[in-house]
Amino acid sequence: MQRILSVELPRHVGARITIAGWLHRRRLLKSVAFLIVRDASGLSQVVVTAPELRAHLETLPEETVVAVEGLVTANPAAPGGAELTEPVVRLLGEPAQPTPFDLYRPVLSPTLPTQLDHAPLSLRHPSRARALRISAAATAGFRQGLDALGFTEVHTPKIVATATESGANVFALDYFGRPAYLAQSPQFYKQQLVGVFERVYEVGPVFRAEPSDTTRHLAQYTSLDAELGFIGDHRDVMAVLRETVAAMVARVAALGAAVEDLELPEVPAEIPAVHFAEALKIAGAPADEPDLAPAHERAIGEWAKREHGSEFVFVTGYPMAKRPFYTHPQPTDPRWSNSFDLLFRGLELVTGGQRLHRHSDYLAALAARGESAETYEPYLQAFRHGMPPHGGFAIGLERFTARITGAQNIREVTAYPRDLHRVTP
Repeated sequence: MQRILSVELPRHVGARITIAGWLHRRRLLKSVAFLIVRDASGLSQVVVTAPELRAHLETLPEETVVAVEGLVTANPAAPGGAELTEPVVRLLGEPAQPTPFDLYRPVLSPTLPTQLDHAPLSLRHPSRARALRISAAATAGFRQGLDALGFTEVHTPKIVATATESGANVFALDYFGRPAYLAQSPQFYKQQLVGVFERVYEVGPVFRAEPSDTTRHLAQYTSLDAELGFIGDHRDVMAVLRETVAAMVARVAALGAAVEDLELPEVPAEIPAVHFAEALKIAGAPADEPDLAPAHERAIGEWAKREHGSEFVFVTGYPMAKRPFYTHPQPTDPRWSNSFDLLFRGLELVTGGQRLHRHSDYLAALAARGESAETYEPYLQAFRHGMPPHGGFAIGLERFTARITGAQNIREVTAYPRDLHRVTP
């Protein structure tokens, strides 16, 4: 179909063209009717004066799909400054059934569960669609930033024989009569592929069977993973992460008018960092606390904003007891790890760090945790044959998007969320 998108109308004033989309809203006045048509780029206004066409439009519910041929006429009051006059309207399908809620209103009125129950419809609302555009832009920025740093995109299996995080919170599968699991992360594979490409990244789903019914957890989410070799320690990984996040924010900012009402963050040239032990003091938490609670993360985020003017802050050196077995310990004090979290606006956004790279260290780490090296043999074989010092990180895409948009619930920025209660639609 030869059609013009709504955003392109001002460039065609004086020409007769065709648009196509959904009947977003009908405004039926006494002497004239206005038809608002929605497409992927925005809204177009169609002016209807012919009595026969007006009568026909009165029979068509919102969300009916139509094509409209008309003359592009300048009008500062119309969306984008142009509208269609002298229209001919043609249906491109059956008239739509009545919608359970109005999509033309600026704010969706139904509760979030109702929106999710009707996701194929609620996602058409500009607010929900914008969140997905921001996710797409952030993902494009992630790829663009790492491509510029010499990374290679890879794709790894999502059905695995061994749980990545020592068997916790996994979805078990019957794989042709053998046990298997949905992958909690591409961790094992991206480490092995450092031995091939040195620098790799992946965009893909990960699965966590966490019994957490919160506004920040999902059972399936999109992970933006990266791994790089020949590092000095975790600080080299943090430097690459800073460049990556800056590229993601820049790509979101490039959406222009679509995000002009959002307060996009500035990524500082050097993101402030605080050791875990000091972070506990800042948060007013006990010195023996093994991890940061959400309230602690918020307190540290407020500290970073107050003391450094940054909405981002690294917390480094998490206790080894709370990190996976492949984490490299801090050389000066093995109680702590060469790992980090990146907090953004008071919420953990990224986890990363330096990994073990010597085969003997893996055997010792697994033995210390009472686990069999034989279970991990397919993973460990790469380390028998020479692996460089390496590390990486994983960004939760939905969390990033929620913080950018100010969404209170991660499900607001997820097209089809999966959690404790939802496997449909």
